[in-house]
Amino acid sequence: MAGPRAHRTAPDGSPYPDRSDPSFEHDVRAMFDAIADGYDTFDHVASLGQDLLWRPRALWALDRFRAGKPKVHRALDVGCGTGDLTRLTARHFGRAEVVGVDFTGRMLSIASARHPGGGEAPRVRYGRASALGLPFRSGTFDLVLSAFVVRNLPRLDEAFGELRRVLVDGGTLLTLEITEPSSPAVARLFHAYFDAVVPWLGNAVGRSGPYRYLPESLRHLPPRSEMLARLKGAGFDPVRAVPQSQGIVTTYLAEASGGRR
Repeated sequence: MAGPRAHRTAPDGSPYPDRSDPSFEHDVRAMFDAIADGYDTFDHVASLGQDLLWRPRALWALDRFRAGKPKVHRALDVGCGTGDLTRLTARHFGRAEVVGVDFTGRMLSIASARHPGGGEAPRVRYGRASALGLPFRSGTFDLVLSAFVVRNLPRLDEAFGELRRVLVDGGTLLTLEITEPSSPAVARLFHAYFDAVVPWLGNAVGRSGPYRYLPESLRHLPPRSEMLARLKGAGFDPVRAVPQSQGIVTTYLAEASGGRR
């Protein structure tokens, strides 16, 4: 009989996901379930409020990328969490049906409880699904989005292929992610904060494990040039990277080229 599985642990003893462990996906799901209730507040504090700007800016970049293209009728937010980007997308595209999916039950419960205002509510719905296996027919959506999800995916090329599959030919992918700043000086300041202060803040609220995982997850994310190459390999062209906040985050934009892979 196999013995108990060893988890990586933070200094306070709290576990966090280990990419070398076969249960990595399960552990990521359990981690986000555990931190769901305080997740938004912590992100606002840890990002010094910048996360409230990153998503709107990403949608503005999307508008420029999609200039002259048909209207968005159906959009999918993958890894929607508590639904911030889902609701923002519904407001941004005033007549589009927007679906938010996540593999974390507690995140979806919070998202579903935060009904959009005005006439957006009938156009927004949520469901449980993973980026590695979406329960939609090929070519269902005009737009697929994700925010701060890619670094948690164990099989990135497979995920990009699945996102391409559910897009119509000519549809658009937007993924927003924390990235390595281009400037060495900014990178030093960023890592001094992200690698040390963010886990310390997590420890202050009794959750240092998950917030120690977040800086480590960035190290497994390919650099911008490789991300663009992987998107092209998954059936997207053209592709573009739009840095924000001195490169601390990047909006990746990609058009689904004709002929699905």
